[in-house]
Amino acid sequence: MSVSVSVPGKENRRPLGVADLVFFVVAASAPLTVAAGGVPQVYAATGVLGLPVLYLVLAVVLAVFSAGYAAMSRHIVDAGAFSAYVAEGLGARMGTSAATVALIAYNSMQVSLYGLFGVAASGLLAKQAGWSVPWWACGLVAMALVAVLGYLRVDLNARVLAVLLLVETVAVVIFDVAELGDGGAAAVQVLSPAAVATGAAGAALCFMMGSFVGFEAAAIYGEECRDPRRTVARATYISVAFIGVGYAVTAWAFAAGTGVDGLVGASTEHGPELFFVLAETSLGTWFVDLTRVFYVTSLFAALLSFHNVVARYFLAMGRKGVLPRALGRTHPRHGSPHIGSLTQSGLALLVVGGFALTGLDPITTLFTWLTNAGSLGVILLLTLTSLAITVFFAKRPRERWWSQRVAPALGTLLLGVILVLSISQFDVLLGL
Repeated sequence: MSVSVSVPGKENRRPLGVADLVFFVVAASAPLTVAAGGVPQVYAATGVLGLPVLYLVLAVVLAVFSAGYAAMSRHIVDAGAFSAYVAEGLGARMGTSAATVALIAYNSMQVSLYGLFGVAASGLLAKQAGWSVPWWACGLVAMALVAVLGYLRVDLNARVLAVLLLVETVAVVIFDVAELGDGGAAAVQVLSPAAVATGAAGAALCFMMGSFVGFEAAAIYGEECRDPRRTVARATYISVAFIGVGYAVTAWAFAAGTGVDGLVGASTEHGPELFFVLAETSLGTWFVDLTRVFYVTSLFAALLSFHNVVARYFLAMGRKGVLPRALGRTHPRHGSPHIGSLTQSGLALLVVGGFALTGLDPITTLFTWLTNAGSLGVILLLTLTSLAITVFFAKRPRERWWSQRVAPALGTLLLGVILVLSISQFDVLLGL
């Protein structure tokens, strides 16, 4: 079965290729944001020394899932991605439920980043220019820019993300090389399976899943690709491999920089600043000053990428009549889901404004609460989607043994285990 929806204005813009989709996916994972904020926080919160191993495990699990996911993309091209696949495999009601969970999860993760961005940008302005700007003001400026780019041509967004992704990736690679060159051999024990059992592995898996969130974007943009049957699959595999291997190396680099025995303690003491503390020692102040700027642009890239994902979920649900049908319209000139984009920006404004007015901490509340809730929601979606793909292909003649039979069933099992472990140890992430 093939479902395809025409996009008004499509002739006015350049179709997306593999590189464009990879930029969207990897930018959503925000390499420098994960390196500076995510990795030290996982070490501190869970006490697991074997994060490099877990990153590779997650990459393998998602690669297995992606085999069925890519096979499904050849049969269904829909901006709803997860929800569309669930609807085909498990029925319309389950598809609507999946779309609702996806909409809440991705909105949560996108809006949560305004807290982190606001604090990072405010700190950068204070350090470099001596300006005292509240975090919410910086967040509102970013929100306005994201709203404009989300409204405009999608290929413009791809170019913006390409530049931001390149500079932050280079910064992370330089950091990794510097740290591993000094102490990589001494920290090799964090690459052993035994290192995984040193803390709350289930909580770590949930937290780390946030690093991969957005890899489904390849299928979401299927309608806007020049060849969705091949482009989506290739972009998904490349993105998962890039994220998994890249973050595994970065997690190892932190262990090399602090020493294995002092890794958890240093992560707890410095938090996101640990990246800059280690970088200043090994690379100098000039590198730290530059990477603080790239850290802010990294967050902006993630905000923009998640915004585009949410806008397309609004588009899919509007087309199906689950939400107001106006959300299912695309711009006649730009081809963008402009009403969904404006709706997402409006929701972000309400939430960020509420946190600003109540004086709640943007990191410990806005960022932490919504990010962890969103990550858990995405794990649930992945598990449900894999089950739906299994059912979908079970009802059809066998074409590809691995991608249509074994991979979807194995992916459901593996993701189900991660979901159970994440829920059982979720209290660790909340600090309870």
